[in-house]
Amino acid sequence: MTTETNKTKGRYIEAVGRRKTAVARVRLTEASKNQFVVNERELNVYFPTGEMQEVVTESFSTSKVPAKFKVSAKITGGGIHAQAEAMRHGISRALVLFDEELRKKLKKAGFLKRDPRVKERRKFGLKKARKAPQWSKR
Repeated sequence: MTTETNKTKGRYIEAVGRRKTAVARVRLTEASKNQFVVNERELNVYFPTGEMQEVVTESFSTSKVPAKFKVSAKITGGGIHAQAEAMRHGISRALVLFDEELRKKLKKAGFLKRDPRVKERRKFGLKKARKAPQWSKR
C-alpha cells in the first residue's frame, strides 16, 4: 500500500508485533483522537497500570505523529508485560507503513526490533534450565 491509499478514510494499516510468546495484531485507522481497543476492551481496562499504558503509547510519544489514530489490537500468548511490548512493536511497525520518515526515530528508540530474548528450555537431569540438583561427595 502506498501512503496515499493509507490516508484514505475507512482504510487501515495492519502490522504484527511480537515479544517472547506474545503476538499482537495491530490495526491503525485514522480518527479524530487517539483511541485504543485491546481484545475488545479499553486500554485502561486491559492494561490497568500506568506503566503498561505508557509502554503501549511510547511509540506515539517518541515519533510525535501529528495524525490521530484508532488503534485496535488482538493479543494472544505471553504475560501482560510481554503483551504490552508486543503491542508497542506492532504499533511502531504500522506507523512506519503509514509514514516512512518515522522509521529513523522509532529505530533509534529500539521499537522496530523484535526483542529475541525468550525463556531457555529445561534440560533433562536438571531442575530448571541450568539449576542442577545438589551435589554430594558421598
